[in-house]
Amino acid sequence: MSTPLVLSFLLAIDALLLSFQIGELSISYDETVLLNGNFSFLQLLVKTSFLVFGQNDFALRFPMIVMHIISALLLYGISKEYLKIERNRLWLLLVFILLPGVMSSAIVVNKAGFILFGLLLFVYLYKRFSPRFYYPLLIFYMLIEGSFVYLFIAISLFALYTKNRNLFLFNLILTVLSLLLYGIDMHGSPKGYFLDSLGLYAAIFTPIIFVYLFYVLYRRYLTKELDILWFIAAVALVVSLLLSFRQKIAIEYFAPYVILSLLLVAQTFEHSYRVRLNQFRKTYKLIFTLSLAFLALNSSVVFFNKYLYPVLKQPRKHFTYKMHVAKELAAELKSRGVECVNTNKKMARRLEFYGVTKCNKYLLHENYLNPSNIDNVTISYKNRIVYSANVTNININ
Repeated sequence: MSTPLVLSFLLAIDALLLSFQIGELSISYDETVLLNGNFSFLQLLVKTSFLVFGQNDFALRFPMIVMHIISALLLYGISKEYLKIERNRLWLLLVFILLPGVMSSAIVVNKAGFILFGLLLFVYLYKRFSPRFYYPLLIFYMLIEGSFVYLFIAISLFALYTKNRNLFLFNLILTVLSLLLYGIDMHGSPKGYFLDSLGLYAAIFTPIIFVYLFYVLYRRYLTKELDILWFIAAVALVVSLLLSFRQKIAIEYFAPYVILSLLLVAQTFEHSYRVRLNQFRKTYKLIFTLSLAFLALNSSVVFFNKYLYPVLKQPRKHFTYKMHVAKELAAELKSRGVECVNTNKKMARRLEFYGVTKCNKYLLHENYLNPSNIDNVTISYKNRIVYSANVTNININ
């Protein structure tokens, strides 16, 4: 089978599975905050999608899926400079698609997917074109998103390392301007979250891949095999871990940077595998097989997550609970002729997206899975009640 055909097949299956997930999810409270809060470029993309497709779940998640597919293509394009064997580039693409962190950024409307797309676009232009193509892009990044400050810092350090004076001064200015525009988030009282951060990274990459990733970055530091990808990934990882000694970090701002090190991981793995005789390659084959098996298992859990509800004692502990219930609840309320309710802030914002507005005529009060009233509204997944609430008609004289 030809490489273009396999590449198209992988991306088509990826897009199909992500499109299937659209119908399985409801808008989360965090997503409503992004849509209705301070202006952002991602907010503009989603609202433009609403203008084209209407306000619905497909329009909400369509921009993220498109950016994800383009990101996969950019990664494949960049990999041609790191991997010599064509099929290894396809394996890298498959690993990228199956990563839990990448999968969530492809469907959840938050900054992670946008940052990852932006980073891969910059690296692709940096590798293929002259500075006049990526300098304007960096200025654009500085103007639209504060999280790209770590990119400017990484490029500045890389420019110092390579003695590129113009690149250093340009990104130093962007770093200062970005900090002046957006500041630095040093919220809360000092408290250690270092182990929590390591756990989040392990969940995003799976433990085997994260440990090997950490090893590759450290090994390249010792051997001085430092290119721009190393600086981008290492700076973000080090900064996030240092910050986690005093505060809980927003992992979605840092993980996209570290994901870029997959290219270095694949290059190191390919080189280590090729220089060994067949009888000494068994360990590498085992590591890769286990990693792929864990990724496939994690992907299955993500795609079929609702099947976990019957085995959970507390549905609220489900890892995607905050992205469930609202859509089905809105449909159930409308079927009862209830077009507006008074309920808690988070659920009210979510229901509003599906056309159930806020008013004082009906009171929606969650009763935490104690369906004792026949007038309750209950939402079930796989024959398991996950949400129950009372709907009360408030008579206003």
